[in-house]
Amino acid sequence: MKRIAVALFLLSSIASATEIHLSFGVLERLLAQQVFTDDGRKYVRGSKTARCNFAYLEHPKIWGKDGRLSIKARFTGKSAFDVMGRCVGAGDAFDLTVTGVPYYSNGNVSFKDIAIETDRDGFYIRRVRAALRDTLSKEFKYNIASDAKRLMEQQDPGQPYQRKLAKFDVSQIQVSGDALVLFVDFVLAVQ
Repeated sequence: MKRIAVALFLLSSIASATEIHLSFGVLERLLAQQVFTDDGRKYVRGSKTARCNFAYLEHPKIWGKDGRLSIKARFTGKSAFDVMGRCVGAGDAFDLTVTGVPYYSNGNVSFKDIAIETDRDGFYIRRVRAALRDTLSKEFKYNIASDAKRLMEQQDPGQPYQRKLAKFDVSQIQVSGDALVLFVDFVLAVQ
């Protein structure tokens, strides 16, 4: 009986928690694990085997300011043709900052109102910024619902009950000085 009372107390304290604070360090590690998966790179065009036509981002750093999440990364790309073994065309490498407003949809935290900033300008760089704005709004997603389900349903050995995440929703997202703050509504069933 004492075990059941302790379990109910722990579960009620878990259920009353309505905020999840994801530190920027955790978000960087999640990006590295889920998005920058090709030797620490995120290819946004081509692959590591393409010699003359590729683009990738690497070395992401995350911070927040004014309700926007920012990711600084190194861009390297080429848009060229292979002419007798040589790449002929445009290419460059430079640092850029992607900023966006995080929002929740279909189990994912994504970006909207994406802006790309660079210290340099030019024809190729302007084309890169426009292409990245479109690509990143579709591809930068963190499936928090599946991670929440996995964590909350993880079974404790020897316990006479199972947990099931029956509902998970994020009602609001805020960007603080050191974390992404998710206001969550969930139902955890114990059987």
